[in-house]
Amino acid sequence: MPAADADPTGDLAELYAWVRRTREVVFRYASDVPVAVQRRTHPAFPDSMLGLLAHEAECYLYWTGGVAQGLEAFELPRPVRELDDVRALFRRVDDVVLEALAGDLDRNVTWRERPLSLRWLVLHPITHEFHHKGQVASLGRILGHPVPEGIDLDLVLPD
Repeated sequence: MPAADADPTGDLAELYAWVRRTREVVFRYASDVPVAVQRRTHPAFPDSMLGLLAHEAECYLYWTGGVAQGLEAFELPRPVRELDDVRALFRRVDDVVLEALAGDLDRNVTWRERPLSLRWLVLHPITHEFHHKGQVASLGRILGHPVPEGIDLDLVLPD
């Protein structure tokens, strides 16, 4: 029986490629929303659409960059004003994640006296991204810009 934290696909890099393609669908949706709406907040959400997307990047940079690889902390500009700024953050995220994926995914790092595998430190921000992606879609709907019919923001289908 495989270890509980074993990668069931055998290829975390392939999973991350699907995540990146899914992220592009989210970016395309967000780019069709007026910038003023991308920046708008709502009491039911912790941030604007742009802020939520930037927070996703921040999570990757903290866990996969800082904790997993010891990279220097990265301060996000606040507030994030443009979707292009978020895209730039995710280009940095992609570099950090791809570097992590090139390493030993079963290597443990100690965080707050807990051993965490590099595999977990990559998967955690992925699940966090999908959580906030749902918030982005819900916020867009509440602000009058629902995801258009026929666009699916779930994980893209494999090629």
